[in-house]
Amino acid sequence: MADEPIDAGLDDALFLVDVEDPVGGGTTRTLSHSRSSLVLIGMATNRYVRGSSRLFQKRFGIGVMDWRMLVMLTRQPDISVTAASRTIGVDKAAVSRALARLEKTGLAEAACPGGNRRHRVWRLSHAGRAKHDEMLAISLRIHQAILSEFSRDEIEAFNGFLRRFIASAEDLKDLPD
Repeated sequence: MADEPIDAGLDDALFLVDVEDPVGGGTTRTLSHSRSSLVLIGMATNRYVRGSSRLFQKRFGIGVMDWRMLVMLTRQPDISVTAASRTIGVDKAAVSRALARLEKTGLAEAACPGGNRRHRVWRLSHAGRAKHDEMLAISLRIHQAILSEFSRDEIEAFNGFLRRFIASAEDLKDLPD
């Protein structure tokens, strides 16, 4: 049932804060902005995406989603929309829109193995590879700036936590209704 709590051995108070209730008086509980890991991850992601998207748009004329696809096509040429969507955890429509933008600007191209237009695979064009390489330098500067306060060991531990987080988040689809 939707109302049944999941017993993960964690006290809900770990994620909550009491706030004044201006409507009903007294206090009410809600998620903490400083102690709820999921809220913090959302806030961090939003700030990173907003800032880097502005920078990428200003310098290169493309946004973060298009950058993600340049990285994806560099790592896995000849990938389908479905596989790319699954790998980066974004819906297929967003991947398709990004690929259409990249194709329109000459940065990516589609192929139809066996002539089947329903099974298209994507790869970078020569211009797309050059754009990737140009943007990679800025992306690395962003990594350095954001993570400059962390040691190498802390970054490796953080990445391990994030990989476990991603695996756990994937399991959300298996939660009962």
